[in-house]
Amino acid sequence: MSRHEEVKNGVIFPVGEKNEAYAQFFVGQSYLKTLVADPKVSVGVGNVTFEPGCRNNWHIHRDGFQILLVTGGEGWYQEEGKPAQFLKAGDVIVTHDGVKHWHGATKDSWFEHIAITAGTPEWLEPVSNEEYNKLK
Repeated sequence: MSRHEEVKNGVIFPVGEKNEAYAQFFVGQSYLKTLVADPKVSVGVGNVTFEPGCRNNWHIHRDGFQILLVTGGEGWYQEEGKPAQFLKAGDVIVTHDGVKHWHGATKDSWFEHIAITAGTPEWLEPVSNEEYNKLK
């Protein structure tokens, strides 16, 4: 049984649908509920939910940034060349323009965060199973 299963029902915001539009940039299953998609607002806001073991590919935000507000479960965030950071509800991550990074669930826990994103993502290679499985 996975930990933090309550996340799959939405902790604060609804989980949303399977994240099919971005599935090619994830290892495992994620879900996306768009919260703000107003053309007059320069940021997108979404609730992203990760099944245990799910993570997104390495990526860079060009001409923008990303703020992650962790709302449930347990996960990881890593910038290139730095150790991975363990994340839990209440943690906040700020990723600046041009920083290569990834984020996702731990192996045995659901994970959820609000992503506030500006700019254009450049999707890169997946986080390898070898890299991911070393995290404890």
